[in-house]
Amino acid sequence: MSWCLLSADHAAVRMKPHRPSYNLHIMTIVLALLIGVVAGLRAMTAPAAVSWAARAGWLNLASTGLAFLGSALTPWILTALALAELVADQLPTTPSRKAPLGFGARIVTGAFSGAALGAAGGSFVAGAIAGAIGAVIGTFGGHASRARLAASFGRDRPAALIEDAVAIGGALLIMAALP
Repeated sequence: MSWCLLSADHAAVRMKPHRPSYNLHIMTIVLALLIGVVAGLRAMTAPAAVSWAARAGWLNLASTGLAFLGSALTPWILTALALAELVADQLPTTPSRKAPLGFGARIVTGAFSGAALGAAGGSFVAGAIAGAIGAVIGTFGGHASRARLAASFGRDRPAALIEDAVAIGGALLIMAALP
């Protein structure tokens, strides 16, 4: 369906009607991709943020299998895991995020977090796929950015702290942008 309007010079212009459900779907997928990027930076920050959003009522997961994310205890557990990850990341013995276990964890938490955003918007599978893709982007992009920052600082710690701030701030902004 399209509408036809006349422009100032009376030439016909075809315009599509506004479709809010389509726009909502696209926004949900974009936010799922972005929360996946956060998971690529810090694996547990994304599910912790999603859980807090569900607990606060910003993300309606009540009718989904992910409703447990909004329970009283889940955000606290995921936040404790996210804080432990922030500390562990500072240790010199922490393996690369691109190692199979760390990379896999980032993809899983990105897909899980994206699925939660997608489920709330009616697109569970699309949200999971977008979250997984975002996690891959965040893993490799975060690694490259941190390496460049560490080289410019001459040490890794400031780069790691900046990455922590980007992951936490990004997660907060994404949750604030939820429709």
